[in-house]
Amino acid sequence: MTQPAPRARQIVIHHDDIAANHATNVAFVELFDLGLVTSGSVMVPCPWFPEIAEIARRRPDLDLGVHLTLNAEFAPYRWRPLTGVSDNGLTDTDGYMWRDVSSARHANLNAVEAEMRSQIDTALAAGIDVTHLDSHMGTIAMPEYVDIYVRLGAEYRLPIFLVRDVVGFAAAAAHGPDIAARYAAIFDGVVKRGNPAFTSFVTSPWGNTGDLDTAYRRILGSTAPGLNWGAFHFDMSGAIEAYSPADARMRIDEYQFFRAGRARALMDEMGIEPVGMRAFRDRMRA
Repeated sequence: MTQPAPRARQIVIHHDDIAANHATNVAFVELFDLGLVTSGSVMVPCPWFPEIAEIARRRPDLDLGVHLTLNAEFAPYRWRPLTGVSDNGLTDTDGYMWRDVSSARHANLNAVEAEMRSQIDTALAAGIDVTHLDSHMGTIAMPEYVDIYVRLGAEYRLPIFLVRDVVGFAAAAAHGPDIAARYAAIFDGVVKRGNPAFTSFVTSPWGNTGDLDTAYRRILGSTAPGLNWGAFHFDMSGAIEAYSPADARMRIDEYQFFRAGRARALMDEMGIEPVGMRAFRDRMRA
């Protein structure tokens, strides 16, 4: 039987920040099983990583990558590097990962690479069939570290998230006058070795207090022809309110909006096809 042709617009519906708490782990599995989320990635240094690893061992069908982590941004809830605390620049004066991207951009390069390897190796050793690499708060994709990111993707034979429209990728935009040209060369290089060619990046409606249908119609409508990355942050109530009250309402609303099928209805209306990361990894390895 002839397979249907792929749509002009595709999007990875990606669940960021898995392992941050129990509720986000449960939300990911539920939305994945409902076909409403296509992929996600785990924050290995976080306390709830063992739970999602145990789930992944039972559920090898889950499409899970590693959300390479150099930041711990929440005031009352922090985590430390897997490689330990020292004077290598990975941590603040309290011994936790930095809260913001700008502070985390000054760590020792060897320490950053060792920490990133440890996070990937720990996920693999825990039994997660890692499908890709991406970056928490975009830090490992910053100019100082992006070569490490590219090298790890090649070594572990995993696709990495990089986007052609670097100006539209908020975490990497406005970080130097030559950033666009440098990223274009890096992007072309990873695509030549089989990395998926992400055209644009969209994300959660941070700070949204208005109509959800309007917000997600705008977000999904801004996707470009080709392959898009959607970085979303689904969470059930019960944990996020305690350590991130400013973002809790948006994250919970996002979970409920997708769970109700409203985002999928918008994608169907717009002719946007949701896709996962496992097929890209398998194609690269073939």
